[in-house]
Amino acid sequence: MLTVGDKVPSFSLKQTDGKVVKAEDWKGQRVVFYFYSADDTPGCTQEACSLRDAYDLFRSKGVQVYGISPDSVQSHQNFSEKFSLPFPLLADPDHEVAEAFGVWVEKNIYGKKDMGIARTTFLIDESGVIIEVVKKVDTENHAKQLMKFL
Repeated sequence: MLTVGDKVPSFSLKQTDGKVVKAEDWKGQRVVFYFYSADDTPGCTQEACSLRDAYDLFRSKGVQVYGISPDSVQSHQNFSEKFSLPFPLLADPDHEVAEAFGVWVEKNIYGKKDMGIARTTFLIDESGVIIEVVKKVDTENHAKQLMKFL
């Protein structure tokens, strides 16, 4: 898993509106990348809504928020509309970016081993360097968790 001091790897993904965005597009601004398992599931919805409710505060601090999951652009569009998410969600269906960040891991769910996302959030500085990694995400209060680092 990437850690504090690592540079964000180069990548490009489609966001909620279908536009392709690249990691380089965020140079010069602070960014939150939060990796989550799936759209419209209980924990992931709590996390997204926590960030949604504090979005104006993030923007006032010059921070852009992006959610990343293996779901499709269409799934992201539906999830964003249903919960009025003001930030883009990035589709990583082949989990290449999740793998590059080290959050695509083997999970043991109800005794069955499978690969999936380890819910993790990365705070990135203006030069593309990771300044904080949150591995123990409090889905209901995730925005508050992040604010102490901003």
